Amino acid sequence: MHSYAHDPNFSKKTRKSKKKIHMFDQRRNMIRKRLNSPIHSPHCSRNFLRLLSCEQKMIIVLSFVALVFWSSSSSVASNPPFSFIQEATTVSSSDLLGYDYIIVGGGTTGSPLAATLSTKYKVLVLERGASPYGNPNISRIENFGAILADVGPQSPLQVFFSSEGVRNRRARVLGGGSSVNAGIYSHAEQSFISALGLNPCLVDQSYRWVESVVASIPNQLGPYQRAFRASLLQAGITPDNNATYDHLVGTKTFGSIFDQSGSRRPASNLFVYANPSNIKVLLHATVLRVLFSQGLSPRTYGVEFKDELGRIRKAFLSHPGKESSEVILCAGAIASPQLLMLSGIGPGNHLRSKGIKVIKDFPEVGKHMADNPAISLVVPSPSYVEVSTSLSVGITSFGSYIEAGSGGVRGPNATFVSEKVNGPASTGELYLATTNVDDDPVVSFNYFQEPRDLQVCIGGVDAIEKALLSNAYKPFRYDNQSLPSGGTVSFPSRRNSSALAINNTLADYCKRKVVTLYHFHGGCLVNKVVDSSFKVIGIRNLRVLDGSVFHVSPGTNPQATLMMLGRYAIIFSLPSTEIFDRVSTTQICWKSHNRSRSKRVKVSSHHATIQE
Repeated sequence: MHSYAHDPNFSKKTRKSKKKIHMFDQRRNMIRKRLNSPIHSPHCSRNFLRLLSCEQKMIIVLSFVALVFWSSSSSVASNPPFSFIQEATTVSSSDLLGYDYIIVGGGTTGSPLAATLSTKYKVLVLERGASPYGNPNISRIENFGAILADVGPQSPLQVFFSSEGVRNRRARVLGGGSSVNAGIYSHAEQSFISALGLNPCLVDQSYRWVESVVASIPNQLGPYQRAFRASLLQAGITPDNNATYDHLVGTKTFGSIFDQSGSRRPASNLFVYANPSNIKVLLHATVLRVLFSQGLSPRTYGVEFKDELGRIRKAFLSHPGKESSEVILCAGAIASPQLLMLSGIGPGNHLRSKGIKVIKDFPEVGKHMADNPAISLVVPSPSYVEVSTSLSVGITSFGSYIEAGSGGVRGPNATFVSEKVNGPASTGELYLATTNVDDDPVVSFNYFQEPRDLQVCIGGVDAIEKALLSNAYKPFRYDNQSLPSGGTVSFPSRRNSSALAINNTLADYCKRKVVTLYHFHGGCLVNKVVDSSFKVIGIRNLRVLDGSVFHVSPGTNPQATLMMLGRYAIIFSLPSTEIFDRVSTTQICWKSHNRSRSKRVKVSSHHATIQE
């Protein structure tokens, strides 16, 4: 294989793809003319069912509406189209009654989840941060990095330190991490999907639902990204997997939530799928605790939150006790276990020591916290570098992911090469520092506690050095660039050192230079805190759906899977509801999954389609 970025036939392939898109547009227009019933109808006409299911009809039409909107708006980020987003201070007590679902956190998972549920149910989203729309430091790729320097009280990022002293950040903005990250969009590895017991068919559908609005493969790479990509191949990270969303060992170009003009498309853009009459999104609404009615099995009936003025408010479910009435925590891997503890669900002795009434003694809450250790090198460039976040990645066979960005406010004449340890195997825990939800809990990740993680880091840094020493990278580094194993590009110590000496040096480097790429996860693991449907075990009407349920971080970057999961969790958990037609492909996927739970089901490949 070879990169489409240097393919002499790329323009021919592009024309072929455009022809297929045109054929799809013709098909879509024909379908629209044949619609015999409104979108909200729970039934399809017989004539139309011969073409498509109701779910497919809904997705196609809503995608068409989304396409028309995005193409007519000069800047999605500066023109939010969603009238149902408002400040929490503006709502009355009567506005907080009778919701089928209350979602805590309008982030990477909460936004697609709310959009999906609102097609049938009344949904309230409580987001502790502000809107991402209208903030150029969020919306524009050339300003990426400015957010990281913002440590003010209104920053979309909240800084915290792990007990190891590693500086970290968590999002506090609508759209969550997708509003502040580097934009990488890449699917989870198949082993992750299998380990969670997810239905591959529904996973594939859910990814595609997300991608129709917020993700795309770049049309072309700039000079630095082309060189970096070639350097990975020259460093031996093969094969060349071209451009794909799929997680494959080798070198590839992956997707991005930045569009071709450099505008960010956060997860909150997926609200284009929402039913505006069924959803309300409140900003600066910080949830303090989940409310429970006591009994043999505690039942959730609402939440308590504070608005920006500090007023304590309560929001209530419409039918507590019914299956289709829930509070769903999508607050992230730090806040979700923290909120469970503040609400009385967690290690009993710890909660009692903080004066919290114990609803359920649940020792597993806050356990198995993990953060992927990473190493980042700043490489000044003698040549011009374009402004870019990571667009290509080397996925090694031993578990290291190598990426690079360039230019922008971080350094106009510099490149930034990083490696991330997959997994990881090392884990820590989270517990409350105080009972104030605004205070960060105490978090330990125990970086490199497991020898396996250190060995992966050593291999990744070694691969970075080989890439820097390659001919492809030569135009973008100085000869006196220092190397982690010692020496410089012109005189690398590795030339005269044994493999053991190099490994020892790199091991010390990994330990001293460890940083984070903000992919922390755990604290509410599947089969330990939540069941396979992400319902909190032993608690009625309460779910957790975010990175806290993950045992490892999926793929090179988790955001694609987090957005997918926001869609997937509902279409899998509620397969017989009126959200989707009973004969839709969603139902077929669900039935197929029940028939083949013990079998491996192959997901259709995206990269073959994208490159065509």
